Amino acid sequence: MMQSMCMMKAEDSQDFLHKAVWRMTDMGAEFADAKSQTVRNVGVSSINGELRQLVRKSTGGVCLRAWKDGRWGYGTATSFDPDQIMKAAEDAVRNATGDGRPGTELEPSVARRHERAHVKIHPDSVGMDEKISAVLDLDSAQAFDSRVVNRAGAYSEEVKENMLVNSAGADLSWEEVRTLCRAMSVAADGGRMEQYYDGPDSTLGFEVVRDADLERIGRTVAEEAVKTLSAERAPSGALTVISDPMVSGLLAHEAMGHASEGDEITKGRSFLTGAVGRKVASEVITMYDNGTVPGAHGSVPFDDEGTPSSCTKIIDKGVYAGYMHSLETAARLGCRPTGNGRAENFGKRTWVRMTNTYFGPGDWEKDDLIADTRNGILCDKMVNGMEDPVGGCFEAKCLRGFLIENGEVTRMLQSFTLTGRSVEILSSADALTKEVILDGGMCGKGIEDWVRVSSGGPYMRARMIVGGGQ
Repeated sequence: MMQSMCMMKAEDSQDFLHKAVWRMTDMGAEFADAKSQTVRNVGVSSINGELRQLVRKSTGGVCLRAWKDGRWGYGTATSFDPDQIMKAAEDAVRNATGDGRPGTELEPSVARRHERAHVKIHPDSVGMDEKISAVLDLDSAQAFDSRVVNRAGAYSEEVKENMLVNSAGADLSWEEVRTLCRAMSVAADGGRMEQYYDGPDSTLGFEVVRDADLERIGRTVAEEAVKTLSAERAPSGALTVISDPMVSGLLAHEAMGHASEGDEITKGRSFLTGAVGRKVASEVITMYDNGTVPGAHGSVPFDDEGTPSSCTKIIDKGVYAGYMHSLETAARLGCRPTGNGRAENFGKRTWVRMTNTYFGPGDWEKDDLIADTRNGILCDKMVNGMEDPVGGCFEAKCLRGFLIENGEVTRMLQSFTLTGRSVEILSSADALTKEVILDGGMCGKGIEDWVRVSSGGPYMRARMIVGGGQ
């Protein structure tokens, strides 16, 4: 009978994984690891007071990897049946063929730790009725004005239980819990429509929801959507821009983060290849990828290769400091693994991926920064962004903004775009606020392979090219 790994005794699960690793090394693997994983997801959403989605699903399986002659071979078991796991282990060794780099020695984890998620209220202990109620409360709180034509509330949770052993001696188990709530309003007046959104996200438990003022969040989102109906078209051209933490984070993530992933460097597909020690920003800019930030949406105790999470300094006072790494890219570039080898789930390949990516703080207060800006634009939330790791360009769409005239915020602005070359934007930055805020979400690599991340930073003043949008 098939059963989930979490239903088995821990020692039985470990035994199956160890046997699989031993089998791979017996077949000639220079290094091998085996990771079991169960993923439980709940998703609830509503539109205009009606429940539209109610999803509860659970998946699980085992990923087997064999490193041989400088190349990975993968095998996947979609159940926890011992025979299937052993067959997948043998497949992994057979799949480790092709052009590799023999002699490349990995530096795998040898840690032996077992961690549960640090949550006050585990989502598993909360009934579905309360989760549905939270979504409907977010939704109904937005119904205060007839111009709010569409209201949405959403709740999602993800619980991952991981167990990993490798041929170097690592023996790990850890749990990841993520909780997210969102409210979004669409307001309309005549032929014009505007939107606004907000809500908490974290690697904490259901306390994120219970501690939140859902009515205030919902009403504020609706009020801001209505206010945006009166926004004016943004000016265009090369302008002084104060990016809010979400747009600063988008710049960190899209413009510099993807280009700092070690597999883009080893393939020569990043404009930052060979940039260590080079000046890439003004002295006020320091940038991190840090998987250890307590409660942040992208934090992980270990990456999917079992490497302990860490804080990687990517830019140090304007000077490029280093890349994010998996076991393979670290070995190829003569560095230490940084804990950025991540996979969407047990059935997907491990890539170099970000965790929490952000610019460090400055020494300004927000109000003082605005007062010191003669003319410019203040950003308020992002819609989306695009990376160009090869060319080093940046593009983002802001949800809305505000015009700054003679050091004062005057008029609200409609959605607009920001573009420019990443190094030029960061080299023009001259002031950052003390407060740093992170915002959680999902990051894709290629056309799929999504992982949980967050990005952020302070309010940052720099020069960018503004497109007037609507």
